[in-house]
Amino acid sequence: MKRMLQIALGVVTSIGGFLETGNIATASQAGAAYGYGLLWAFILGTICIIFLVEMSGRFAIASHYTIMDGIRHRFGSNVFLLTLAISILVNLMVLTAEIGGVSLALQFVTGLGCQWWALPATLAVWLLLWRGTFGLIENGVSLLGLLAICFVVALFVMDTPWYQVTTQMVPTSSIRDPLHYGFIATSILGAVISPYLFFFYSSGAIEEAWDKSYFAPNRAIATLGMSFGAVISMAILILAAMIFPAKGIENVEGYEQIAMILLPAFGKWGFYLFAVSLLITCFGAALEVSLAQAYVVAQGFGWNWSENAKPQDNPAFSLVYTGSLMIAVIPILAGIDPLQMTIFSMAITAVSLPFGAVPFLVLMNDPAYVGEHRNGWIANVAVVLIIAMAFILSIITIPLQIFGG
Repeated sequence: MKRMLQIALGVVTSIGGFLETGNIATASQAGAAYGYGLLWAFILGTICIIFLVEMSGRFAIASHYTIMDGIRHRFGSNVFLLTLAISILVNLMVLTAEIGGVSLALQFVTGLGCQWWALPATLAVWLLLWRGTFGLIENGVSLLGLLAICFVVALFVMDTPWYQVTTQMVPTSSIRDPLHYGFIATSILGAVISPYLFFFYSSGAIEEAWDKSYFAPNRAIATLGMSFGAVISMAILILAAMIFPAKGIENVEGYEQIAMILLPAFGKWGFYLFAVSLLITCFGAALEVSLAQAYVVAQGFGWNWSENAKPQDNPAFSLVYTGSLMIAVIPILAGIDPLQMTIFSMAITAVSLPFGAVPFLVLMNDPAYVGEHRNGWIANVAVVLIIAMAFILSIITIPLQIFGG
């Protein structure tokens, strides 16, 4: 019974970690522009992140290394520094997007502009990191994130055309504006396969001292948690596809428009449900990205690291997440649009995927680290194909999208 409760809690926290501003924004953009036609991107991305998260837990259990520890140990300083630099840059962009999401949610509730909320939101994230423990951050905020199930409930309150949803989720050859379609598909894959998720997950496995009895729970948590999180994201896309085209909206230009998607199901309360869901999920993601940033830097350089220890015992670890938050808040204070920042950061995340995932795949096939718990060919092929597709899409669409307007 105790192990079942641990798995259930792990699944719940995985759901909370999966859904954040990147999934909300890209799902809404996709639904408005292409109806149900980009659901396949969420399905592919979820398959890939299930494999990667399961592998990151299995690697930590079998080797007693975190991923960044393993990369530095296996490949030396050059590969480690390249992976670290890319990871830091991408994490900072994602962290900016999450702070923007928290600030916008507070703007919706109070009417005060999001720039005014950027510093208080950042301070609240830092304070919880400074004073909290890993368990509090992982479980507490993620449990609150279950409120996001309201997006799934809305599908059953409304008259959802399930036949159209199931028949249109397969990609077709007749695509309007294929460049924009590719850019949004890339952003979805970047949002779903965020490297910080598996860096954070492997560090959590070490923080919680997972032993060999956790191999099976790890598989269950990775599969069920990521799948349920994907269901919520896909529900947002379906709601956007049902609501925005009917109102003549094909391009979502701000979170103010996204906040409308729960109104048909819940009336005026839908607006507040969306605001609170955005607030909690982005706040939780900001905590996890900040921690992931501190984990990869501290582990890579061999510093003391643990969210369960006091800051004075891990000064460098604490300094990394403090400095990251101070840098990440600057674009929001400068007035950069949080939605555009989110979409762009998710696309850049897709470009960065091979730099963290490929060394990780090598580690997962090295018996010196994982022994008999090496990857099977199905996991290797699936992850390589999906990441290669995301990388190629990003190389093709991002420059054209930027320079072509």
